[in-house]
Amino acid sequence: MSFEYWFLLPISILISTVAMAAGVEGATFFTPMFILALGLPADIAIGTGLITEIFGFASGVSAYARRGLIDYRFGKQLLWVTLPLALVGAWLTGIVPPEALKVLLGLGLLAIAVTFLLPDKLEERARSDSDTVQEHVTILKTADGDEIRYRVCNIRTGRIFAGVGALFIGMISTGQGELNGYFFLKRCRLPAPVAIATSVFVVAITALVASVSHVVKFVTAGGDTLTTVLNLVMFTVPGVLIGGQIGPWVTSRISQSRLERGLAFLFIAVALLTLWEVIFR
Repeated sequence: MSFEYWFLLPISILISTVAMAAGVEGATFFTPMFILALGLPADIAIGTGLITEIFGFASGVSAYARRGLIDYRFGKQLLWVTLPLALVGAWLTGIVPPEALKVLLGLGLLAIAVTFLLPDKLEERARSDSDTVQEHVTILKTADGDEIRYRVCNIRTGRIFAGVGALFIGMISTGQGELNGYFFLKRCRLPAPVAIATSVFVVAITALVASVSHVVKFVTAGGDTLTTVLNLVMFTVPGVLIGGQIGPWVTSRISQSRLERGLAFLFIAVALLTLWEVIFR
């Protein structure tokens, strides 16, 4: 074991806090950082970012669950699609060039960011045209005794977004949280705390399944590869566990409009970072 990467502890706390507050994958930030700042090979960076992310999301799920903000019924409906597609994505890592996927993800995030910045009237019109199917009103009782009422729109569309995100998370360790955030918040207009909490729940389980192949690969490789991974997670895992508890607290104190605008700028930053990695790597 080496303390070479000690500085990753405070960085991991910050990344996990932002990720849990926004419902996006921590690997979105970890993977580019591992490649650009630490000069690690892409396969080690992607796998380690995904493994780190699992611990952060597990911490976030526990925090949101204690607050009673997770819509388990809706989440389970999405998991039927995301779990197999995450495995397909992991299998495709050896077939589809990662650079092509990152370019596609980067451009997709830029498009999603634009929709978050659109005036509400334009987005409302687009949503009414495509998501006309409404399900029953869901009543979620929080740990504080409050009742949150909302409708989940067009579950089929939600499965498409979540499924595509699962493919990305299996191939490049990120993408599902961002697509979930767009569908939950902008298309369905779910209450922000429920949207983020449910997205964290779905991504956590999907990422766990997607990470299996990476863990097996690192253990099988052994040697310097396994040592590097262990030296990294020795600091990233405690950091994301801490940040996973702070993020939900941050979410509860941000209005939905501010959260959507913040997500827009966050997605732009992530998209540019992803494209930068492909161009200058």
